[in-house]
Amino acid sequence: MCGTCGCGAHHTHEHEHEHGHAHHPGADSVVIQVEQDILSRNNLLAERNRGYFEALGIFCLNLMSSPGSGKTTLLEATIRRLKEKKALYVIEGDQQTSNDADRVAALGVPVFQVNTGTGCHLDAAMVNHAVKHLGPAHGSVLFIENVGNLVCPALFDLGEAAKVVIVSTTEGDDKPLKYPHIFCEASVCVINKIDLQPYLDTDVATLRENALKANPALQVFEVSAAKGDGMEAWCDWISSPAS
Repeated sequence: MCGTCGCGAHHTHEHEHEHGHAHHPGADSVVIQVEQDILSRNNLLAERNRGYFEALGIFCLNLMSSPGSGKTTLLEATIRRLKEKKALYVIEGDQQTSNDADRVAALGVPVFQVNTGTGCHLDAAMVNHAVKHLGPAHGSVLFIENVGNLVCPALFDLGEAAKVVIVSTTEGDDKPLKYPHIFCEASVCVINKIDLQPYLDTDVATLRENALKANPALQVFEVSAAKGDGMEAWCDWISSPAS
């Protein structure tokens, strides 16, 4: 078990690497040492990833959310709007299947699937491996769709330019208060499925307010990926020169 998040030690990655877990007598000492080792190894490789992205002018976004937030639908809608303007690449993280990667590939965008098995997040080594296969072009945008989870993905730096947390109206407006760490780690929050508000008890204004309570510096976009509402502002942010 990983000491930081409790995911299975035997991730089903599409590459080989060592977690460097140490085994010593005493449960407490093992947990502390494993946690330090995982994070230090991960952070070192994340900095290498970041240096590579910055050198090539690649804008890398780490998309994080719970399952069912509409993360892949948002990604598809974003790709449709930007693929004629920017070179786009996608790393798809899922525990099982290539369903989401197949949806992205159908849009004509290069995509690399990473199945984590029992693992609940992507790490910098997985991203490094995927990038070597994708070979993103200079000045491109790289989307990393992380495993659906509102806890563990926030712990791991992947070398991205920005962490984006996606939350949908169907999840309730208290989600940022229940899972504040991922909102604190993110610099951008996308509130999705705003078209469903009339049919739900969720209040979008309250959801936004709670997200900003968790992290006042968040840049917030309110969208309906399915209907197209708010997508222009989100896509403008991604393709802007400041990015």
